[in-house]
Order: sequence, then structure tokens, then C-alpha cells
Amino acid sequence: MSGYDRLTHIRATRPSLIAEAASRRVPGVLKDRLFLLAADHPARGSLAVRDRPLAMASRHDLLDRLRLALSRPGVDGVLAAPDVIEDLLLLGALDGKIVIGSMNRGGLPGTVFEADDRFTAFDAGALLDLRLDGGKMLCRIDPGDPATASTLEACSQAVSALARRGLLAMVEPFWSSRVSGSLRNDLSVEAVIRAVSVAQALGTTSAYTWLKIPCLPEMEAVMAATTLPALLLGGDPPHLDSALASWERALRLPGVRGLVVGRALLYPPDDDVAAAVDAAAALVREDSR
Repeated sequence: MSGYDRLTHIRATRPSLIAEAASRRVPGVLKDRLFLLAADHPARGSLAVRDRPLAMASRHDLLDRLRLALSRPGVDGVLAAPDVIEDLLLLGALDGKIVIGSMNRGGLPGTVFEADDRFTAFDAGALLDLRLDGGKMLCRIDPGDPATASTLEACSQAVSALARRGLLAMVEPFWSSRVSGSLRNDLSVEAVIRAVSVAQALGTTSAYTWLKIPCLPEMEAVMAATTLPALLLGGDPPHLDSALASWERALRLPGVRGLVVGRALLYPPDDDVAAAVDAAAALVREDSR
């Protein structure tokens, strides 16, 4: 039975082994500099990478890429939805790694309810039960959509629930609006600062809150708007070399504490996952020195 056939067999016959694998996992060490791989895109139906609409459709291929990337020096851990994290637990790929669970995956791209980012994946209790390190939430703020109020409230409750358990709350804020019927994030420096200002005040305490924010040319102004630690998100840049250069510049700022990158490194243009991951890891290591 192949490795991935074994995953299906376990899920069908002995699903309790997932919790057992989580209880045996050697935990990672939460540091003040982090390099995490993001793999929660499929949970929102976001499978495209550049011009490949179904690049992330194969779960076996995604797991192959994640296992390779997690094995590279300098990779601290992964951010993913429950299904991917459970697969990686069963494969024994998360020992010594930081694991952040993705919490709200309900705002599906292209839907009329996209701004309603409901919490459809992990909650704080489940993260604690699996001995994970924290939870990540997307917080898109659309002034023209009443659903934003519910999203803000849900994110606030999640931040508080994570803090009560001593778990990291990773908030990814965007100021957004509908453009030709599609929800688009405003990446102007003013909009990013405004989103950061709202996100860092969510919950009953910000003691355990980190930010996950885009990398802009004006990162000095963005980071001047907060005292919270921030990780740069990777997105889906057309050119990896230019993205690496932008991350390198931003990582020189004291508040920028590392990277959370998915598609850009797991599906690089030349398909050399190890080389792409190593290049990003070197930036974070150099920054820590």
C-alpha cells in the first residue's frame, strides 16, 4: 500500500490515529523569527498558481511538495487547514515544526458571500487539543458589505479564545472592495495601514497577536503603524526573483519577523521547490544574524 493510499485507509478504518499522531508529535520551538509554509489555499477552492488554474488540485502532489519543503533547513513550520495538517501528521512530517491552523475559510472567491469570512475550519479548542501552536484568520474589511461586521466580530472572538489558551493568533488583514463584482484587496500603503490598525485592536488582548501582511515598497510606513510582530505573506508573484528581493528589503525592518509563503515557493516557475525554499530560508536566517 503506497503512502497516500495508507492515508485513505487510516481515515476509513482508524481515524483515531490522527489524534494519536498529534499526541506523539515532537513540538517545534516558537521563535522570534519564523519561516512558515502556507498551504491553506485549497480550503477556499483557490487552486490556481499563475497561469495554471488547477496547479494545486492534486493532493498527492501538494503533499510531496510540502514534505520536501518542510525537510529543508531553516523551515520552521506550516500553516494549513485541518485536512492538510492531519495528512502531514499521519506522514510524520511535522515533528519539531511550528504548526498554525487556518480557521476561517468560508469566504470563497467569486461568491456573493466572499466578504463573509466565516470560521469553517479550526477553532481554538481544536487547535489546543491537537497541540498546535496557533490559529490564522483572514480579516477582509469591505466598507460596502454588511457581512464585514460579522467577520470582524468572529475574528475578535477568535483572537480572544486563542489568547486564553496561550496560542498565537495570526491575523491577515486587508481593506477590500468590490470591483466589477469581484472582491479585491487594496494594496495601497494607506489601505494596508488602515487594515493593520483595525486588526491589531481585535480581541480582549493583543498579547498573542501576530500580523500577516503583504510586502509593499513602503514597508517602513506600514511597520510604523504597529508594535505587533509581522510576517510577510508571499502571494502568487509572477517573478520569484523580484519577490525575494522585496522580502529581503522588508526583513531588515525590526518589526518584520519572517515569512509565510505558499504558492510562490511550493510551485516556483522552474519547479525546483528545494532551491526556492532554500533561497527564502536564507533571507530569514540572514535577517536573524
